Amino acid sequence: MNKDKKSLFRKVNTRARGVHHNFGGDFKYSRNQKRESVEQTKGSMHGKKERGLDYTPLFRFLQSKVDTEWNEVFSEAISRLDKPEPIFWLVAENEEDKKDYVRIGESTYFSGLYVDNDGKLQLTKPELDAKDMKPLCNCCTHTLNGKVFGTK
Repeated sequence: MNKDKKSLFRKVNTRARGVHHNFGGDFKYSRNQKRESVEQTKGSMHGKKERGLDYTPLFRFLQSKVDTEWNEVFSEAISRLDKPEPIFWLVAENEEDKKDYVRIGESTYFSGLYVDNDGKLQLTKPELDAKDMKPLCNCCTHTLNGKVFGTK
């Protein structure tokens, strides 16, 4: 990760009141299972999920780089991330993977992106706006690219 520039992810406050990240209970179901090999005496206690990372800065960075050369955008993003997978949550790798919007989390949406034939990053549906979206429920605040929709 490039230390000269600000990272494109941030740690979520996991100690705040009311924030639940599904901690605990993972190890108690696997500790007495049979061993995978004779050499293995104890199982791993670390979990399989990564919790507490927010990639909203990455998604806003990618949205700001529409009509820019993809190779430059990708190399800069990869140098400022801990892993490359979140890039492809928004950017479609294939033509059939293109989506108008991508749901991140419970009520946050971002416009889908793809790389065109000229090698430039493009929006899948540029005319998509927050007023065109409908919320799944009335209890949450839904956003599309940071703009609230569905509430009065």
